[in-house]
Amino acid sequence: MTAIPLALGRRSPAASAPPADGALVDTHGRVHRDLRISLTDRCSLRCSYCMPEQGNQWLARTSILSVAEITAVARVAASIGISTFRLTGGEPLLRPDIVEVVAALAALRGPDGPVEVAMTTNGIALPGLLEELLAAGLRRLNISIDTLRRDRFAALTRRDRLAEVRRGIAAAARSGLRPLKLNAVAMRGINDDELADLVEFAVAHGAEMRFIEQMPLDAGHTWDRAAMVTREEILTALAARWSLTPLPGRHGAPAERWLLDDGPAAVGVIAAVTAPFCGDCDRLRLTADGQLRNCLFSTGEFDLLPALRSGAPADAAIEATLRRCVWAKLPGHAINDPAFLQPARGMNAIGG
Repeated sequence: MTAIPLALGRRSPAASAPPADGALVDTHGRVHRDLRISLTDRCSLRCSYCMPEQGNQWLARTSILSVAEITAVARVAASIGISTFRLTGGEPLLRPDIVEVVAALAALRGPDGPVEVAMTTNGIALPGLLEELLAAGLRRLNISIDTLRRDRFAALTRRDRLAEVRRGIAAAARSGLRPLKLNAVAMRGINDDELADLVEFAVAHGAEMRFIEQMPLDAGHTWDRAAMVTREEILTALAARWSLTPLPGRHGAPAERWLLDDGPAAVGVIAAVTAPFCGDCDRLRLTADGQLRNCLFSTGEFDLLPALRSGAPADAAIEATLRRCVWAKLPGHAINDPAFLQPARGMNAIGG
């Protein structure tokens, strides 16, 4: 299985301004349908690949978008083709108004019908909130769990809360919400000997395991390529336990997927570093403080706060900002380019 490197180039000069109507399309022909909305940069864990244990500079509370502001952006985005909204953080379940956010987004409709609301969470607060979230309209759920060992979990997250994460996963499994996905960042010398165990744990809970190559998104900028477990290494480890059959129809999804022993269980790998999928990317990101990002690794942002807080009608300004953001999107993230610059924000402040 050989990864094909992404060829990067300059944006096409065919048009100098984004189209004023129609779908959210960039200069490379990618139509955007997915908006990831970060609700907070705060988290109940301190994962080493995401944020430091102490000394975090939190976003000012006055800059955090309200439910009404989030809904205003989402309503305009849905009207021009965004069909999936994924709530992220930090930890989105730390928002006291999380059920209200889900309900407001789930009520939206786009040109093709109702939108879909998904969430990525560490699962700690799920048992007490899941029933309300499902009633509000949550349709898809990803839960992060990097290790099944309590000592490793405590060292990696600087918090001894693995039992709570497992209770959250169990609650999600009992709920019948499907698809249910579990996410793990594969890390050399930390959890790379647990990959098969994590898959078996996911299958036992009716979930699909997805392994993620570690990316340069830590707040301390300490990412080391040599410490990253690659796509090929992940697949080699899994192939020692199962036969892997590639699944077609990935389209713009970040994960490549394989059936385990001819199914029905499957596993996914998100290989943003060694097998970039930028050519099919259909995602935008909205940070908790109102900044639009057209790539996880963007070094620039598009500020929506003036449109939301000027007191003037906002829809036209929001749409114009969405279109400018998409139009400015580069062909790829350039992680493998020697001139690559890591984003100033850590992952918790960008949103997954």
